[in-house]
Amino acid sequence: MTIDDTPFNQPARRTNGRRGAGARRMIDTSVPSPCISICQIDKASASCTGCKRTLDEIRDWMIMTADEKLSVIRALDER
Repeated sequence: MTIDDTPFNQPARRTNGRRGAGARRMIDTSVPSPCISICQIDKASASCTGCKRTLDEIRDWMIMTADEKLSVIRALDER
């Protein structure tokens, strides 16, 4: 399908291949989210002031593997 073939002449939707692939695999819930419900993005660091994750890390948390989540958590200690 090309952009011109999209229904109702809507622009083609860009998709993140990883998110699409993530939808087909089981969601890993073995690593709890580091969210502490203080959700504000600091413009200077582009990360959450509560959990210190970046917007990409927050968005992708549900589709990350346990190893990817643990890697993010280890990186949070240094932020």
